[in-house]
Amino acid sequence: MTESFRRSGEYPEGDHQQPAYPENAGFQHSQQSQHSYPPPPPPPAYAPPAPVGAPAVASRRRAKGPLALLAAVAIAAAAVGGGTAYAFQQLTGEQNTSGATVNGTQVAASSKGTVAGVAAAVSPSIVEINATSNAGQSTGSGVVITSGGEIITNNHVISGASSVTVVMSDGKKYSAKVVGTDSKKDLALIKVSGASGLKPASLGNSDNIAVGQEVVAIGSPEGLTGTVTSGIVSALDRDVTVATGEGQQQQQPGGGWPFEYGGRQFNGDTGSDTTTYKAIQTDASLNPGNSGGALIDMNGNIIGINSAMYSASSGSGGGSSDAGSVGLGFAIPINTVKSDLATLRAGATN
Repeated sequence: MTESFRRSGEYPEGDHQQPAYPENAGFQHSQQSQHSYPPPPPPPAYAPPAPVGAPAVASRRRAKGPLALLAAVAIAAAAVGGGTAYAFQQLTGEQNTSGATVNGTQVAASSKGTVAGVAAAVSPSIVEINATSNAGQSTGSGVVITSGGEIITNNHVISGASSVTVVMSDGKKYSAKVVGTDSKKDLALIKVSGASGLKPASLGNSDNIAVGQEVVAIGSPEGLTGTVTSGIVSALDRDVTVATGEGQQQQQPGGGWPFEYGGRQFNGDTGSDTTTYKAIQTDASLNPGNSGGALIDMNGNIIGINSAMYSASSGSGGGSSDAGSVGLGFAIPINTVKSDLATLRAGATN
């Protein structure tokens, strides 16, 4: 052992003294301050100059690691930030361009999946629509889809209207103009004047709904703004036929609008000028005035625009006092609405 120490230069030349405590040699070696051996020289205060050109290269190499790390951290942060923004956009339904919604409704986590939670979150986005035409006045509902005041409703609610008034959930009233209509899909887009900061609804995906799932309906039946009912999805892809002719799209004395289903006519005569679309069937209570309102899933997303409901008075010949929901309502799937938005915004009047 002593010979190897001498060769490594750890003991002075000629020093043959053995450690006082061989059994603790390792301990003595680690505590060099207890020996007479000179301590190793301290490191130089500064590094000697390198050959010309070397410092720059060495500096670049030393900096490469930290700079690369900083760059990687920056890229990772950007990726995380972008992912967070994307997740927020997906959760809230926000679309920054000319999309359907901005900062869409969200159900509070504590009340998610409840009718009360859905009602609290979505009700501010549902409005009452009063339309005046040569044939008289009709009342329907609508769904706010942008904070600037775009509202989706049924075409039959505003068809032939000379003036349109919108009543918000807080009671404020605005005049509105018709932006575009699509009688083939029974859809219309209107926009209120002088409004800002409205609370738009979050538009969901009607392709993901299933028969039997719970839903909530919000609208203004008989002018009762913000009425909430609930039920389930009763069926999908029902063929519902409605009138496209302006004369047949007027609200009937019983309060409903004419439509056909299963070869039978309800709420009056649809006439010869009609269109048929695939609808969601629901047993959520719908009454005259719910047309254009929202059918909502339990996460607070709009999955349909309520468009037709059977009223008992239409088949019995009774008056409006006999009218009421019998659990047979239909809604236009929200994916149909979303696919039609660009056409409606362009001012189509077909």
